[in-house]
Amino acid sequence: MIIFPAVDMRQGRCVRLRQGRAKDETVYSEDPVVVSQRWWEQGASWLHLVDLDGAMVPGKNNRLIAQRIFEVLPIPVQFGGGIRTLLDVQELLAAGAARVILGTAAVENPELLEQALTRYPNQVVVGLDAQNGFLATRGWNRVESLEVLSFACDLATRGVERVIYTDISKDGMLKGPNLEGIKRLIDGSGLKVIASGGVSSLKDLAELKALESLGLDGVIIGKALYEGRFSLRKALEKG
Repeated sequence: MIIFPAVDMRQGRCVRLRQGRAKDETVYSEDPVVVSQRWWEQGASWLHLVDLDGAMVPGKNNRLIAQRIFEVLPIPVQFGGGIRTLLDVQELLAAGAARVILGTAAVENPELLEQALTRYPNQVVVGLDAQNGFLATRGWNRVESLEVLSFACDLATRGVERVIYTDISKDGMLKGPNLEGIKRLIDGSGLKVIASGGVSSLKDLAELKALESLGLDGVIIGKALYEGRFSLRKALEKG
């Protein structure tokens, strides 16, 4: 089970949001590059990097900072936020991203997903952001009529191998992950799943670890690390 420390960028800073709400922002550093390097120095084998501006504000992004992180980190980085075209995918992978995450684009532009999967089958991950079982898009500001599990099953038939599942109600709340929802997604879709949202303790990680044999591929941890609930070293031991 891969442990992914999360670095979320907004307005050039490293931040965390509660349930995706921009007004509920906590700034943890003015320099996401330094934070990314710190997670690598503490033993991370992967980094989860998100451009919140890219996801939420058309025409704005933190791509230059992301590129710097790709350059300085000797570990792979998966990147999401504001990827809307095949050119975005090509440029980010060329810049050094190991994987790109398609969220809104995977829902609204199935042709783009097909093209990206054809060209980069092992480097495309789909982000499934869930609000009461339905997909949320456009920076979590719009809830679609698509059920998460139904869409995930469709993705599997189209060649997607791996998804990132985020229960928005859990994100940034430090109240534990949605274990039932994660298990249901794994069982129902057959996809490899990276879980995100709600991890608050080493007990949570142990419970997630128990799902690894079913198809849980990794866990993204954000606020719990930044708030010092446990160290990255301890998390890696659980993984």
